[in-house]
Amino acid sequence: MEEPGPAAPPPALRALLPPRDFLCSRKGQLLLAEAVLSFIIFICYIASSAASFMMAPLLEFLVALFLFFAYASKLNEKFKGLYWPLMDFLWCVTAAIIYFAISVAAVSKYNDGASKAAGVFGFIATIVYAIDFYITFNDLIAFLKRGNSDSPEGQKSEDEDSDSDSD
Repeated sequence: MEEPGPAAPPPALRALLPPRDFLCSRKGQLLLAEAVLSFIIFICYIASSAASFMMAPLLEFLVALFLFFAYASKLNEKFKGLYWPLMDFLWCVTAAIIYFAISVAAVSKYNDGASKAAGVFGFIATIVYAIDFYITFNDLIAFLKRGNSDSPEGQKSEDEDSDSDSD
């Protein structure tokens, strides 16, 4: 008798799971870390006396989850009208700033353990978002350099740029 191999997930469930190559990529791991950290911070703020800070991690969790599935399903390749790295860069910069600010406030102002835990996880999330916006910034710089050399204005000949009237 043959032993059955590992059970494959049903087709409907397989459609919801991100591809393995995306999960192994740096962007996939960063987005997954951002979503998990945001959810943990959200839970910590709910359990703490600093519950007024819970909205920021909830919104960051939802955006990270959306971007995770958008990149996993390659929506960034289907919708060319949005420049995804710029949107991702702006989101990561604002998330890092927000997490740093609310983490400092949670650690310094509140004394309960859940607030302290949320602050520590917030500092970790700040680092993860900073790594993500650094990587995305490098992608933006490469795009801008490539965009300037590919544009018609960037390909002007030297004759067009000269100011001499020797014609």
